[in-house]
Amino acid sequence: MTRVLATLARLLLGGVWLWAGFAKVVDLDASVRAVRAYELLPEPVVPAIGAALPLVEILLGLLLVVGAFVRPAAAVSAVLMAAFVIGIASAWARGLRIDCGCFGSGGLLAADEEPTYGWELARDGGLLLVALLLARWPASRFALDGLFGRRPVDERVRRPAGVGTE
Repeated sequence: MTRVLATLARLLLGGVWLWAGFAKVVDLDASVRAVRAYELLPEPVVPAIGAALPLVEILLGLLLVVGAFVRPAAAVSAVLMAAFVIGIASAWARGLRIDCGCFGSGGLLAADEEPTYGWELARDGGLLLVALLLARWPASRFALDGLFGRRPVDERVRRPAGVGTE
């Protein structure tokens, strides 16, 4: 049963990364604008982060969807989701009125728009939990890791010394 749940988690998280990455990669200026709106990073690194983030998201999405390097991809996903949760919570606490930029656009909101920080924190918090669970239990169905013998240590068959070595 855990393999089925891990498969669903892998496809969910991978699909979200692909959606977010492709939504941003088509408009890198908006991605940079979204990163800048958080007012957390030094300006000289904002363009590089804004341009690299969609590519990292697409890479993570591809790895998770095909099931390659699932544990490391899930661990990096957890770190990114934690950073997003911190960024959104920080923007909310500081009274910024921004679009998170999670799925494209981003930047300052128009005067008639309201932030949706509560929903964004709940979504990203849930995805953080999924990533953490997947990093702990990465073995899943229909994954390249299983085809090439890249099974996590906790999923390998353990034999007592001397058994099966004839």
